[in-house]
Amino acid sequence: MTSRSEVLAAARRLIDRHGWEKLTIRRLAAELGIGPTTLYHHVRDREDLLLLLLNEYAGQIPRPHLPDDPRARIVLAAVALHDALAAWPWAAEVLTTDGFIAVMGEPALWTVETMVDGATRAGCTPEQAVEVFRSIWYFTVGEILVRAHSARARRDGTSHAPERGFFSALDAAQLPRLKAIGDTWAVVAARDTYRPGVEAFVDGLLAQASAALS
Repeated sequence: MTSRSEVLAAARRLIDRHGWEKLTIRRLAAELGIGPTTLYHHVRDREDLLLLLLNEYAGQIPRPHLPDDPRARIVLAAVALHDALAAWPWAAEVLTTDGFIAVMGEPALWTVETMVDGATRAGCTPEQAVEVFRSIWYFTVGEILVRAHSARARRDGTSHAPERGFFSALDAAQLPRLKAIGDTWAVVAARDTYRPGVEAFVDGLLAQASAALS
């Protein structure tokens, strides 16, 4: 007999090996050495399989001790979510819809709850708290996907990143700032600036919400 945990472990191996886009019920059955019909006893279809994987993975995100400061709570939850997605970037691609919360299990939603709770504690209305989370989610997923796609393109040899010397060769009369930055652009772009970025983003979102209420 094949257990659900074995099914999910095999699916994770296939995703790590070939990418989530190529994960199919037939390929997973072959990986397990069973027939597709047998596999349907564990999962309804490919979408169900992906959701099971996501819920299992998200439920394993470590829950840090939450500080009393609302802003710090939001930032801590955002960083935990970011780090989890960075380790498994395909999950961010699957979840690039506004309705993803409706299909995630409760254990996987603690980061969302923490950010909404932090925004509420900071004085936001429920509607504003949702907007704070949604903005952070877009920022986080965008950062993850850009870095993941860039890394994949470099591995595949399909990267469109500017070659060394590209900015230095620009016309200073038309693009003076970019010309001055030169090859420093690539160095700066490679830095991991998520945490200071999300901290500044949260500060701005909370200040905007407070201004709207005054």
